Amino acid sequence: MIAIGGAIGTGLFMGSGKTLSVSGTSIVLTYLIIGFFFFFVMRAMGELLLANTNFKTFADFATAYLGPRAGFFLGWSYWCNWIITAIADVIVIGGYMQFWYPDLPVWIPAFTSLAILTILNFVAVRLFGELEFWFSLIKIVALIIFMLVAIGVLILGHPSGDPTGFSLISDNGGWLPNGLMPAVIVVQGVVFAYAGIELVGTTSGETKNVEKHIPRAVNNVLLRILIFYFGSVLLLTLVLPYTNYVADVSPFVTFFESLGVGAAAPIFQLVVITAAISSLNAGLYSTGRIMYNMSTSGSGPKFGARMSKSGVPYGGIVMAAMVGLVGVFLNYVVPEMAFEIVLNLAALGTL
Repeated sequence: MIAIGGAIGTGLFMGSGKTLSVSGTSIVLTYLIIGFFFFFVMRAMGELLLANTNFKTFADFATAYLGPRAGFFLGWSYWCNWIITAIADVIVIGGYMQFWYPDLPVWIPAFTSLAILTILNFVAVRLFGELEFWFSLIKIVALIIFMLVAIGVLILGHPSGDPTGFSLISDNGGWLPNGLMPAVIVVQGVVFAYAGIELVGTTSGETKNVEKHIPRAVNNVLLRILIFYFGSVLLLTLVLPYTNYVADVSPFVTFFESLGVGAAAPIFQLVVITAAISSLNAGLYSTGRIMYNMSTSGSGPKFGARMSKSGVPYGGIVMAAMVGLVGVFLNYVVPEMAFEIVLNLAALGTL
């Protein structure tokens, strides 16, 4: 659930609107191909974690097999990447809260969410797991409802009488309606959308019965994410022409509004905020653990190695939260440009 929660985020609920409008139906194939490569990455990571149960994160086996320089580079680059993603999540939360409170300054909900999640991450690992379980469940239920309704529309027909099914793809330019280059350009966004499933590799240090649970998590997580990502995007292209989707609106909202469901916008707005909070929660967790491991091995500052009595590496979490305040600051200074600035940096780090 932690890996699903980390991966299923704003990249799917909001970002897929932009990728659909840019590349068209080719995005379906892109999700499938990138998912295929992620499968091999995840399998390799799972095997390495089980090869030595003393490994606490994937940065450990980089150090063990490739040397301390590789471990140093991987640890710090991964930490920076998740920190940038956390900043993006802070900005997203602040921006989306304006749907209900348009006069509220965006930095206030951004700062509040960061403060609350930081405090909750201090309490205990169990509380983090509980929060992430429920955050993930909300997103999964929303996607399952969409998929069931979309399948119903395919079987029974669209209420408007418009055509559905694979004819929408063939009648709108086929699988590469906008050519090959747009399909290549959106690879960056698709890779960013899948990012988060590697969180399995940072939870092994606090997982009971690693030999049982890690293989199951590695094998099941990717299958489920493929179903949710590939399945959802495929259904989106089969129930409406890809030209109906626009960059700044969630494609799920577009679909439900085409059915006359006016409540779709506020409901999925809530789901998107949940996705951002979940991703921020996972970011604080993962960066805290990565920083703890780097600090104990001498690759990070000593403060990052501080551990609470309940076993929470609060030093690393505090460091992550302090950098997360950059997102609050950007929301205060340049609220219109903040998300685009940070998202591009995060996508580069993921690649």
